[in-house]
Amino acid sequence: MAIRVEVVRAWPRRVESATVTLDEPATVAAAVAAAGLDGAGAAGYAVFGERAEPATVLRDGDRVELLRPLLADPKETRRRRARRG
Repeated sequence: MAIRVEVVRAWPRRVESATVTLDEPATVAAAVAAAGLDGAGAAGYAVFGERAEPATVLRDGDRVELLRPLLADPKETRRRRARRG
């Protein structure tokens, strides 16, 4: 049976999205490869916002998100803002 999956990569000021059809069992890695989006710059993957591994098995209608690396540590950024008042 075939499933449809959306693969999304969102960078600042740019969003790329592709919908792919894959045979079951399909994984995150297979979906990214089928979408043709370069996953090399991704810091990780998520399915509907939940962290996922490349071997995670997908279901029909899932949305795979390519995560970008953090530019700053969120905790440190909050500390700096708190110090400034």
